Amino acid sequence: MNIEHLLSKGIQATPPSFVRGILKAASDPEVISFAGGLPNPVSFPQEDLLNSMEYIVKTYGSSVFQYSITAGLPELRQYIADRYNRIFGLTLTMENIIITTGSQQALDLIGKVLLNKGDGVIVEKPTYLAAIQAFSMHQPVFYPVELTEEGMDPNQLEKALQNPVKFIYAIPDFQNPTGLTYSAKNRERIYEILKDHTVVLIEDDPYGELRFKGERLPYIGAGRLPGSILLGTFSKTVTPGMRTGFIISENKELLTCISIAKEASDLHTNIFSQYLIWDYLKNNDLDLHIAKITELYQKQAHAMMDAMDRYFPPTVTYTKPHGGMFLWVTLPEKISAMSLFPGALAKKVAFVPGDPFYIGVKHANTMRLNYTNADCETIEEGIRRLGDLLKEQSI
Repeated sequence: MNIEHLLSKGIQATPPSFVRGILKAASDPEVISFAGGLPNPVSFPQEDLLNSMEYIVKTYGSSVFQYSITAGLPELRQYIADRYNRIFGLTLTMENIIITTGSQQALDLIGKVLLNKGDGVIVEKPTYLAAIQAFSMHQPVFYPVELTEEGMDPNQLEKALQNPVKFIYAIPDFQNPTGLTYSAKNRERIYEILKDHTVVLIEDDPYGELRFKGERLPYIGAGRLPGSILLGTFSKTVTPGMRTGFIISENKELLTCISIAKEASDLHTNIFSQYLIWDYLKNNDLDLHIAKITELYQKQAHAMMDAMDRYFPPTVTYTKPHGGMFLWVTLPEKISAMSLFPGALAKKVAFVPGDPFYIGVKHANTMRLNYTNADCETIEEGIRRLGDLLKEQSI
């Protein structure tokens, strides 16, 4: 049965996840995959989570299995508020927070609440491919702004804001896909530009806790811009499988609308996972746990960069992240990373070509590499294979 005539314009406008397709192609256990955005499984606190699991079932009984409120477990929301108040000097209460099914649901809900067909959305160039996917369901007009080593280009941002724009989507810390971080000067410049505009700034921060070099910087809008939204998650610090993310905003009207959209979407996020995450956080030192993760990721990042220095041609450059999970490789102009992908798979190594991280760009000369889900020896071998491929292509 051909159902194309039954499909909504939104689903027809939404690209499938390129990474999901790659992960399927790279499922061969012999393939060294730098394609996914997977945390290292050795970082999962399995024993502590098992202790919390047993405790919450015995202590809270049927509450952990029953329907719950849409905004999320109050105790978990209060924990998040207290942590962000302590680290960033904010003045949040649990009423400023909604628990979501991962950050991906947060993107989906924001799109549902704010976007009509043809509305403007400013994104980084390149930007997170799953954000493009989530927003595309609503058929917006994207206005990509070049991402520099300092952050979003302020001059291009001002030009983009001359269009009718609903919101700006940015990843200021260890951006996905590039691994770049906005400088303090850039953040302040962007704030100065936005403070006189009626536009929502979404700061997506799944990686900010994973800093292994330098000091953590303040957000652009959180606590300063009245329409700002901050997204966070426990997927990168505790466990991704629990799908526990959150939305933070001081705009109560906006949060009410997001809560209504969430009611219509799934009623509430898995309450068992919320109890489990909250009990784990309450009884363990999250900062100490994160320090162990960042120490591991720093070694893996350096292993990848050192290997690229040894095996990649000098015409190939890459970003040098101070945290997070990714780095961004730039090939010489007119060299398509997408065209190299079949050859890489033949050598049993996978990466994500740059194309799906852009709006309307094909045959980009860029690729994303993930360094967190392989040990240093495996990283060395995978980069060697990629280096052989690049040399064979006379790059």
